[in-house]
Amino acid sequence: MTAKARTAQPSLRTTVRDPRRGSRSSLLWTLYLHAPLSRQELVSRTGLGATTVKTVIGELIAEGVVTEEAESHRLRPAAEHRYVIGAEVADTRVRVGLFDLALTQRAGAVHPLPSGPSPEHGAATAVRHILTFLDAVIEEAGIPHGHILGVGIGVSATGWDGVPLERMLRTGTALPLHIDNGAAALGRAEMWFGAGRGVQHGVVALIGSGVSASVITHGSPYRGATDSAGEWGHTTVQAGGRRCRCGARGCLEAYVGAEAVLERYRQARRGRVTPGADQESAFAALLSAADTSSAAQRVLEEAAVYLGAGIANLVNLFNPQRIILGGWAGLMFGARMLPRIRETVAAQALRRPYAQTDIGLCGLGPHAVALGAAALPVRHFLTEGAHRPARRPATNPQGALTRPPPVCGPATTTPRGALTRAAPTARMPVP
Repeated sequence: MTAKARTAQPSLRTTVRDPRRGSRSSLLWTLYLHAPLSRQELVSRTGLGATTVKTVIGELIAEGVVTEEAESHRLRPAAEHRYVIGAEVADTRVRVGLFDLALTQRAGAVHPLPSGPSPEHGAATAVRHILTFLDAVIEEAGIPHGHILGVGIGVSATGWDGVPLERMLRTGTALPLHIDNGAAALGRAEMWFGAGRGVQHGVVALIGSGVSASVITHGSPYRGATDSAGEWGHTTVQAGGRRCRCGARGCLEAYVGAEAVLERYRQARRGRVTPGADQESAFAALLSAADTSSAAQRVLEEAAVYLGAGIANLVNLFNPQRIILGGWAGLMFGARMLPRIRETVAAQALRRPYAQTDIGLCGLGPHAVALGAAALPVRHFLTEGAHRPARRPATNPQGALTRPPPVCGPATTTPRGALTRAAPTARMPVP
């Protein structure tokens, strides 16, 4: 197996005890990363014996997990063997998409969330939408429920640490659930398919209402001792500065999060609220206003300087090859202010590590968190050697199909394929 493949896939010595399952997993991961491959190439890349490869590949073909090209006899995972669902829960929206195993979207829906409710009320609303959308995307794609491997959920909504999200979702679905934070999901998507492909050391920043990041070291996310690493938005950029939503003062989020930037603009306009139906449209209006408004220009300039200082801290701390700005606000803000952000980073960061760091925008657009969440059940499927997880019964025996539709307006369906680009032939999964 190549060094590149070893870095990309999880260690089978620690995650798989059954040797046969380990062989299946090794072959599936290698095919997923490098397909199409011949049997001999699989022997070379995995280090497995030719007999083992022949036997296991025969099993996987018989099960429909792997397909073989008729003329070349090269192998690849069968994209339509099973399907997965990815969901994003942000402060501003819920987004759900159904994907095949190649993570090409087959159906999707998105619904805005009202601003201002408590985390508990916001979670109840989000869960109602997710459960409704699970059935909606499955029906839209025409996929049997039994062909869904599981649901991955990336949560970037603020203040949800104590919300029992899995228990709440379990009242309406028996599908296996895989829950992660939004920044980790975004990082996974960008490292598998987007601007982070081939990067071993990087940072993927999620900037929306709040601010967080996924730190990648040696091709894998750094989680920390209690799985809470990446709270970049709560690093201090101004001692005794503005009050942050977390209760502390001077956090980066209080200067560059969309909610904070809009509040700063409201203050600059003597209390006049920025026009817009929601936070995203209001932020877009602020960016447009900067063409003619000196107040808007000053607010964006200040945010760019603080964001640049925060990025300089990342450069000095982690020495990354690449820093990727994502999230809906990060993409909108970066499209206009990236040169000013880079200028600030150059002034604040140490010269040598900065010279080796690229700073750019997310390559997958604002839908990347849902895509990265969908990769969670795919990762589980590959690591388990295509042995499907057991389903847990829903508290409601009839499942999500019996749930009423959301109460706060119609959903917007997402056009087929809109959540993702075509998957590249070489992928670098982040375990």
